[in-house]
Amino acid sequence: MPIYEYRCGQCEKTFETAQSVHARTEDTVCPFCNAQDATKLLSSFASKIVGTRKPGFSEMKAYNMLNERMSKFSKLPPVLGTRTPPPSNLFSSSDPPAGEPKKS
Repeated sequence: MPIYEYRCGQCEKTFETAQSVHARTEDTVCPFCNAQDATKLLSSFASKIVGTRKPGFSEMKAYNMLNERMSKFSKLPPVLGTRTPPPSNLFSSSDPPAGEPKKS
């Protein structure tokens, strides 16, 4: 159950109480003066992750993915440049390029 922070309208003291999410503010009773005149306050919270398990990617995995993507981008042609022709020794003399018939 969440902890809510209230201020009593009669004694002006601030208190916290663990309540259901569906609990009404009007039904909250002040622990100091037992009045039902509480106002819910907006409060902050803090959380702490304990252990080695963290949500999402671990830092090293994220850096590895970044480096992998950057190496793929470095192999692409420049955006404003022209493509360079493939090297001539890419195919052996006995194997024709794809799409060309084999010479007999």
